[in-house]
Amino acid sequence: MRFTHTDRNGFLLGLLDFFTAGLFFLLYMPLGGLQRELEEVLGHELLPYRKAYLRGIPTLFLYTLVWMARIAEELKAKAVELGVEGPYTSFRHMFGWNVFGLLLLGPGVSTKRFFDTLNRVERELNRRH
Repeated sequence: MRFTHTDRNGFLLGLLDFFTAGLFFLLYMPLGGLQRELEEVLGHELLPYRKAYLRGIPTLFLYTLVWMARIAEELKAKAVELGVEGPYTSFRHMFGWNVFGLLLLGPGVSTKRFFDTLNRVERELNRRH
């Protein structure tokens, strides 16, 4: 698979998602092809975001945050495996910025790092194929 979206602005995507209470990614994950790309990069199927979102409602979205943080950790492992230079996203980075940095634009910061890592991994995979 050739990845065509290797320049996503994670900070803006994170802020959009934050200010829409996660509704933005409900549309962006399936319609923007992000779910499919993540599955291709990581090499396995992921729980669809809509299900993670719905499971997150009764937990004040803690479930959804842990779901995303686990994907971030897998993405970090993939970046290291490919020899992509850091800084990387990680479980701790995603979780920490979204919880402790909530009032300091933390969701934008964590999502920026996530997409920076994803963009670099996808560019490396494109280069290899």
